[in-house]
Amino acid sequence: MPLVDIEVMEGVFDDAKKQAMIKEVTDAMVSVEGEAMRGVTWVRIKELKSGDWAIGGNILTTSGIRQMAAE
Repeated sequence: MPLVDIEVMEGVFDDAKKQAMIKEVTDAMVSVEGEAMRGVTWVRIKELKSGDWAIGGNILTTSGIRQMAAE
């Protein structure tokens, strides 16, 4: 059974966007594995606290991620 973990920063994605991620990732797994796998495909979204994530030593925050998405 496939298990997909998605880690995002808290406060960046609303519930509707997280639900869309779950649906589309499930659909992607089913497109590879076949429809019989839909019922056993797990997708989990884990939210990390703002400031608990960094790239290249640069701390990322919710507001910083939103600013990057707007550009």
